[in-house]
Amino acid sequence: MLKKNAQPLSDAMSAFFDENSALRVKLAEHRVVRGWRDVLGEGVSKYTRDVYLSRKVLYVHLSSAVLRAELMMNKEGLIKKLNEHAEMTIIRDIVFR
Repeated sequence: MLKKNAQPLSDAMSAFFDENSALRVKLAEHRVVRGWRDVLGEGVSKYTRDVYLSRKVLYVHLSSAVLRAELMMNKEGLIKKLNEHAEMTIIRDIVFR
């Protein structure tokens, strides 16, 4: 039976997340953490031990000092790419350990 107010699921989900901004932010935070491996690829993922987000700061534990130095030089670009991956501004800084 077709209802008169039927709409695509994507539109309903979009409206739901627009009304629940806290849930939308949490989902974007999850995308940032997951996006570390997606954006930077397998090469960096091999040397990454832990990635987590706390108070708009992304903490990344690396096992390679050379990679850490390289990523520190490209920190601003990484922040921009990860925020684009999350589709909103989530992180303001990255700390490499």
